Amino acid sequence: MKDASAPVDAYIEKAAEFARPILERIRRAFLKADSDIREEIKWGCPHFVRKGIIGGMAAFKQHATFGFWKGARMKDPRGIFRGVGKTGMCAVKLTDISQLPSDAVLHSYVREALALDDGSASAPPKPKRAPRPPTPPPEFMAALRKNRKALASFEAFAPSHQREYVEWIVEAKQDETRARRIATAIEWMAQGKHRNWKYE
Repeated sequence: MKDASAPVDAYIEKAAEFARPILERIRRAFLKADSDIREEIKWGCPHFVRKGIIGGMAAFKQHATFGFWKGARMKDPRGIFRGVGKTGMCAVKLTDISQLPSDAVLHSYVREALALDDGSASAPPKPKRAPRPPTPPPEFMAALRKNRKALASFEAFAPSHQREYVEWIVEAKQDETRARRIATAIEWMAQGKHRNWKYE
């Protein structure tokens, strides 16, 4: 393969059987896109570099992943990728080669990433989205509906305060613990209290 490197060959060879064809197709998409792209192992995984890092890929025991270094600035019209923490990267997890988009789609994404790398595209920064309101579990909503004061407080809370209650309840590993937390949450909200009212 053009501009293929021995370290990346070895990385793919050592990957789990399901991951090898995934990595090979991703690799081809990057290397065919531009003759100046080269492969490098960075942070233990293959990356594709031209002026800067374009993207990378990795294989794990249960899944493979690949993404783009400046993915947050890409359009992603098919909604394939997800952000990586607070970075500007984007990535997708795969467990089977059938989950990869067609070669034409892959090539279009790589070309867009290349345009961002050489500065020929002035893609705007990804707009900040308003925080999504949390989705409370059904049993929590059922308890809220039985207590008008608690429901009114919950609906009046900012999304961050709603999320604190919902996450506290969802994190409970046992049904008994969840039931206790729901009861406590209803009691506190009926008094207009936030989840962390003790520390306010």
